Order: sequence, then C-alpha cells, then structure tokens
Amino acid sequence: MPMLKIFVGTVYGGALDVAEQVKPLFEDAGYEVEIHDQPTLEDLTGSPTDLALFCVSTTGSGDYPGDFVPFARAIDERSPSLVDLRYGVIALGDSSYGETFCGGGRSVDELLSGQGAQRLGERLEVDAMDTPMADDEAIPWVEQWIDAEQLKVV
Repeated sequence: MPMLKIFVGTVYGGALDVAEQVKPLFEDAGYEVEIHDQPTLEDLTGSPTDLALFCVSTTGSGDYPGDFVPFARAIDERSPSLVDLRYGVIALGDSSYGETFCGGGRSVDELLSGQGAQRLGERLEVDAMDTPMADDEAIPWVEQWIDAEQLKVV
C-alpha cells in the first residue's frame, strides 16, 4: 500500500483539523496515511513517501506556525533532494492580512519546488474571511485532486 504523509503546520488547530478530515479520503483511495503535526525532516526523508500533502496555516506576519519552523528550516539548510516527491498544498490564511495571506503555504510550496519536488495540481488557498471552517473547502478540493491527478490506487 502506498504511503501518503500529511505534514501539518498549525496556529490554532485548523490545519490539523483539515488533515484529520481529509485522511479518510486518502485511505479510501488506497493509501496508508500518516499525519505529522510536528514534522521533522526525518519524517519526510527517513522512510518512503509516495505522496505528501502539506496543510499549513500562516501567522499574521505571513510566517510558518512555530511548530513548523524547524522542519522548514531543516529542508532549507540541508537541501535534501526531493526530486521523487509528489505533493499538494492546502494553505490556510486570512485575506485581511493583505500581502501575507497564505504566506506559510506559499513559502513551503516554493521551498519544496526549490528542492526538486513536483507539485500536483494547483495549491488550495483557504481564506478564513470567506470560509471559517477550512475543511468545507479542503474536502471537495482533495476529492477533486485525487480524481484529477489520478491518485486512486484501489
């Protein structure tokens, strides 16, 4: 069974909630799923990752949540080759913060692609101003992502 790892960076728990809500969709599509809510580089590179999903909130200043910073810093500093990694991004933010909207998700997307990883499809950006419950947008996006990228393995 292929492995999907969901890497979570959360401020108030919304990104973790999204990860928990979409997990069954991937299990139904034939994946073993691990959620890493305080991820480390070893979680990403230490064992096979057939597919990854990054659910990342953004602080008001556009930065990664505190629990996600060491993970992102390790990728940046150690520059692991991620050419075999296929991934998706669900970015959570609040458009009232202007230019920093979804900064955490946008930054991790740029960081991963810089290491050779391949994003599948478009990044989902969820605006808390429009969608108070991020899973209301994330669940249909994941369903469409699985179909559009032909990720179903069962």
